[in-house]
Amino acid sequence: MCACCARRSDVVFSRRTLRRLAADAGLLFAAAAFVLPLAWVVLSSLDAQADLQVKVPGELTLDNFDAVLEPEITFTPLLNSLILCGGATALTVACAALAAYPLSRFRSRFNRPFLLTILFATSLPITAIMVPVYALFVQVDLIDTMHGTIFFFAASQLPFAIWLMKNFMDGVPKSLEEAAWTDGASAFQSLLRIVLPLMGPGVAVVTVFSFVMMWGNFFVPFMLLVSPDQMPASVSINDFFGNRGTVVYGQLAAFSVIYSTPVILLYVLISRRLGGGFALGGAIKG
Repeated sequence: MCACCARRSDVVFSRRTLRRLAADAGLLFAAAAFVLPLAWVVLSSLDAQADLQVKVPGELTLDNFDAVLEPEITFTPLLNSLILCGGATALTVACAALAAYPLSRFRSRFNRPFLLTILFATSLPITAIMVPVYALFVQVDLIDTMHGTIFFFAASQLPFAIWLMKNFMDGVPKSLEEAAWTDGASAFQSLLRIVLPLMGPGVAVVTVFSFVMMWGNFFVPFMLLVSPDQMPASVSINDFFGNRGTVVYGQLAAFSVIYSTPVILLYVLISRRLGGGFALGGAIKG
């Protein structure tokens, strides 16, 4: 190899190395931006002298957890959150499946405008519609009711859930349903017994997405619920911030760890389905 070619290959190699190092540095910076807040939450929950600094506690303690593990501080708000988010998630998944099925299986000139309307609805900020929603809830006597908040939670998540569910449902071959229809099954029975079991990963994705979005929502329950005994954990966490800027950071971090546990457990429970694909290997053969 001549000296000119060797010099050119060295220049190309050095450029690739610089680009790779720059990409690695960018990824490390992004990872640190996510890891540092999580590290602060975990370390501060075990530190009796916790502050805003990310530091290893001089002495590990569970006093922060003992202080927040009280019914009125943690257990009642978490139970309220589970009732609100669990009920709204179940309602969202059920309604999304029923709405996505005709959009996926039947062709109509109204399908595309309807899907575009749904896509537009997903981009509406929740704060833009809360004033008319609050007025409506006052008129129909749904203010400060758990079921009213569940209905609104489900309605707010339904557009994107329908969009996701329809895309997953398109991956299930219609020939499987046609075989079931030949045997006398109705469209509703084929949806329950064929389509939904085969699109398990899609149902899992919609479930996790809906639950997580509702679990971290502060504004909706803050506006629609009034009684302190009905407030979810996403609202009660605000009680750790004092009126004069005083914050008990250790207890706040301990509550945050407990508050994050249900979402982590939900992901662990259905992570197998998230990683799976549609079980269609031998279903359409033969």
